[in-house]
Amino acid sequence: MASSGFSPAAPPVFNGEGFHIWQVKMRTYLQAFDLWEVVNTDAEPAPLRANPIVAQIRQHADERTKRHKAMSCIQNCVSDVIFTRIMACETPKQAWDKLKEEFQGTERTRQQQLLNLRRDFENLKMKEEETVKQYTDRIMAVVNSIRLLGEQFNEARIVEKVLSTLPERYEAKILSLEDLRDLATISLTELINALYAQEQRRASRMEEHQEGAFQAKAKATSSTTAYKDKKNWKNRPKPDAAREGDRLCRFCKRPGHPEARCWFRPDAVCQHCKKKGHVERVCKEKGRPGQNQQHKAEARVAEEGSDNEE
Repeated sequence: MASSGFSPAAPPVFNGEGFHIWQVKMRTYLQAFDLWEVVNTDAEPAPLRANPIVAQIRQHADERTKRHKAMSCIQNCVSDVIFTRIMACETPKQAWDKLKEEFQGTERTRQQQLLNLRRDFENLKMKEEETVKQYTDRIMAVVNSIRLLGEQFNEARIVEKVLSTLPERYEAKILSLEDLRDLATISLTELINALYAQEQRRASRMEEHQEGAFQAKAKATSSTTAYKDKKNWKNRPKPDAAREGDRLCRFCKRPGHPEARCWFRPDAVCQHCKKKGHVERVCKEKGRPGQNQQHKAEARVAEEGSDNEE
């Protein structure tokens, strides 16, 4: 009998999909209430002996009501659409076998499903972009489907499948495991953990490498930006004060100086030739020999005149 105080949650209602999973949950649920033997064997309780005692009467009554309890569990754990298919069944075993025949198929159908699942298992290979966990999840999905159909599938076969279909990047880890352990006795969990640890180390190294490459790229980008900024700074538009030096002087038609300091401004007076329009520095008569002699002669006449006067 089920222990007092224990009330397992009812399995999900079967709506026509996932019968293999619902079947396992339902069988466990019935076992928890000591009702599975009634469903599986459909045995009638033994008749009461003559002059039974009260305990024997109660036990016989409980055995008789088990069939109705099991029937109630099955009917309440299917949808209304599925219930219409088993409502004509009189015993829980008839209802159970009816569901198995319709949704699990006949033995021939089951064998065909097993053949397809075995083919899928043999064709499984790990993809380059997959992790070990993702690959083993795909394998276990096929293995669990095979087990739900009633076929035994040992763990050693799964380990062999994983080792034989891993990509080349795991070869070094497999060789190290062969040196440390007997791969024929290693568990699937231990193998997955070892391969997962290698993946974590490889991912860390790749992350460090990518971070270093990113920093180098950022540094190169920063240098290029600084160079462009410097170039743009040189080619930037000059302010008004700087652009004034590039303007052409209206007197000499040359850039590089303000008009107030131009040597050829109209109000300038040459100290050499006493003429306006230029300064002494650019006087054309300043370097002529005749002009120098004329100035000297005029100076000499002026001196002689002053001597005569004296």
